[in-house]
Amino acid sequence: MVRKVFTDNSLFFEQNEELEVKLPYAEATDILGTPVQIGKKTAPNRLVCQPMEGCDGTADGAPDELTFRRYRRFAEGGAGLIWFEATACREEGRANPRQLWIREDNLDVFKRIVDEIRETSLKKNGYAPLIIMQDTHSGRYSKPQGKPAPLIAYNNPIFEGENPIDKSRIVSDEYLDQVKDDMVKAAGLAEKAGFDGVDIKCCHRYLNSELLSAYNREGRYGGSLENRTRLLRESVEGARALCSDEFLIASRLNVYDGFAYPYGFGVATDGTLDFDTTEPIWLLRELQKAGAELVDITMGNPYFNPHVNRPFAAGGYTAEEHPLEGVARMLHGTATLKKEVPELKLIASALTYLGVAGPHVAASFIQENGFDLAGFGRMIFAYPEFAKDILTAGELDKRKICICCSKCTELMRGGNTPGCVIRDQLYTDLYREFKKNN
Repeated sequence: MVRKVFTDNSLFFEQNEELEVKLPYAEATDILGTPVQIGKKTAPNRLVCQPMEGCDGTADGAPDELTFRRYRRFAEGGAGLIWFEATACREEGRANPRQLWIREDNLDVFKRIVDEIRETSLKKNGYAPLIIMQDTHSGRYSKPQGKPAPLIAYNNPIFEGENPIDKSRIVSDEYLDQVKDDMVKAAGLAEKAGFDGVDIKCCHRYLNSELLSAYNREGRYGGSLENRTRLLRESVEGARALCSDEFLIASRLNVYDGFAYPYGFGVATDGTLDFDTTEPIWLLRELQKAGAELVDITMGNPYFNPHVNRPFAAGGYTAEEHPLEGVARMLHGTATLKKEVPELKLIASALTYLGVAGPHVAASFIQENGFDLAGFGRMIFAYPEFAKDILTAGELDKRKICICCSKCTELMRGGNTPGCVIRDQLYTDLYREFKKNN
């Protein structure tokens, strides 16, 4: 049993005297409805739809029927920023056969979905959100034909155990040079498609993120901090140089992996799993110098330790920590980083687990300049109109919230298109069929 205690505008969570987590709490959530300037653009409010992949594109990488359905629902929901899901820059870097993959020959479909998002939001809400496209290479988790085809930065015994991936799958420096060029090219295509910005994705142990902990890799992409961050920094620089001044350059960034050194970034070097902000702060400053205006902060690995970045009520294993400890690490960690890079706009993650308290906690952090925007991920599958309810009623409806049951993730890991099994009948039916056949 977890007990909630309100005191001095803070929210304490206690459990059997073993857990004490303190999070700030604001009664009023009005600040979430205020606009925020990001580069040369303005988000109409501070609520963000985080990138939630649907695995429902066409074989050639274009948005398909379910993709359009999902983003219409997000657009109707009123968020000020929609972070468009993982979109591959190379075919072999797709995480599944239906992952989006932007190219010249499917650009018209991307233009259509961007236009529809804006038109839908304008019609329903009176304003258009900013739309950021996530530019990715899945690396270790590449599965373009439906079977694992990993492309890794280095062998990692935490993941591979007694069956290490063949060294031939370790990408060369020359290959990484090509990935950089393709990430920059995809940024240019995103601008042509009408997106407001691009996210040079560097999170959750996909290729760019894995390089951050390539301490023992040789060559230009391993060893020193400058080398380990080279692909990210140079991709950001390239995108900034290629795209117009109005186009936003962003990154969804893992600042803490949750794996012991030398296999984790943002982790103390003494063998503990303590969050060490030294390298993340350096990297954020370098990204700002390179032209990034917005960073979406995240942690952990959804394939291996999802409790770190997606604290859950039910999942595939019992976490070593209470979910609220993960939430607190994410939010207070983001606030710590914000103090060091005050001019860089930061988005916080992991708010979904807080349920109806989420907007109140986010509002308090934003009031204290702990971060600039509040990101909701799994919540938007369950409750796509979350932002509208916060903006009009000042709070979430407890009957609509995500219950953090992990069934959307179960669908994805089973090779299906993920959605909310509890709140969306389409995915309820898909889940029943999936369970019947497995």
